[in-house]
Amino acid sequence: MSSRIHINSFEELFRNNYAKLCHFAFQFLKDEDVAKDIVQETFTTFWDSQQSLQVEPNAISSFLYASVRNACLNKLRRLKLENGYLNNQEADPFEEAIGLNSMIRSEVIAELHKAITTLPKNCQLIFRMGYLEGLKNPQIAAELGISINTVKTQKKRGLELIKMRVNPDFLALALILLAHQQ
Repeated sequence: MSSRIHINSFEELFRNNYAKLCHFAFQFLKDEDVAKDIVQETFTTFWDSQQSLQVEPNAISSFLYASVRNACLNKLRRLKLENGYLNNQEADPFEEAIGLNSMIRSEVIAELHKAITTLPKNCQLIFRMGYLEGLKNPQIAAELGISINTVKTQKKRGLELIKMRVNPDFLALALILLAHQQ
């Protein structure tokens, strides 16, 4: 029996993980284009190496995150070498913790975005503007040409709907991460 993933499954794997992995890589590199390149290279390498890898389906996500993390760290080390900052020192002991934090942040943000897409259209728009873009209620009202009370009502409605769809601890973590992101 072949361990190679079917093309449709690979496309689904790519769709479900690409944005999360790009966000994860961006946390390291602070360069969106380089992050996208690394994620694309990781998927290409994964696809090409499936014949030699014995990867359990549940381990694929972990494998992809580890591959992206390692590629990002290698890229950062190369940049340090190119800039003359690396003086034969070992890797920063905090790199692993930073990687784990970035992976958790990426997963939490992805789950929150998934929950937000289930909101009604107008509620979703106002929720994104208020909680993700950090706009104040008067700014949202002015931009959309609606009353501040409508904005408040839609934000409250959105939060209530999100609370019903997501674990409360998860929601608290997501809101903390979003607060520190702005």
